[in-house]
Amino acid sequence: MGNNKEMANISKATIGRLPAYHRYLTEKKAEGERTVSSTAIAEALHLSAVQVRKDLAAISSAAGKPKLGFDVGDLIADIDRLLGYDNVSDAVLVGAGGLGSALVGYDGFKNYGLNIVAAFDCDPARIGRQIGGVRVYDVRELQHLVRRMNVRIGIIAVPKAAAQQVADELAEGGVRAVWNFAPVHLSLPENIAVKNEDMAASLAILSQRLAEILNNEK
Repeated sequence: MGNNKEMANISKATIGRLPAYHRYLTEKKAEGERTVSSTAIAEALHLSAVQVRKDLAAISSAAGKPKLGFDVGDLIADIDRLLGYDNVSDAVLVGAGGLGSALVGYDGFKNYGLNIVAAFDCDPARIGRQIGGVRVYDVRELQHLVRRMNVRIGIIAVPKAAAQQVADELAEGGVRAVWNFAPVHLSLPENIAVKNEDMAASLAILSQRLAEILNNEK
């Protein structure tokens, strides 16, 4: 994945904004743009120009040129290197149901340095099948195959009750990072990175924002 030494010196907030910068810059490059100003980036992403300049200074040695701005290609290359987009990491996914199947079938992950090489499930109807070219294996083979494949990233898309056991199996197999879509807090060693995607929390925030908008329209 990313360059650990460099990322350690960059704030989580800045790192969280880098994918948005990358998407915007990639679009500009596709449109034939060679340079871009911090003001243009800020307006497109609804940020302040000061924040954009601070973020770019933290992740790139490229200096913006007066009236020209930043070199688009250089910024993309810096973000690619920092986030590991130029060095694809293999991952396995556990839980090949609706959400898991959607994640496996999403080709866009490869653009961000992630390649799902295998899926696992406990349902006999799913085991042995392929989703988007990725084979579904029996979850009982998880630890063994993860270790054999030398995979470092595990994605969990199973029900809450099964999530901790799956996380333990991934850890025993040598996984060093877990992307968790199950609605539960996982207990894992400190040397394993965990990113939780709490969709219930996101929906609650969205619902609150919707209520505010509708209330202001009255």
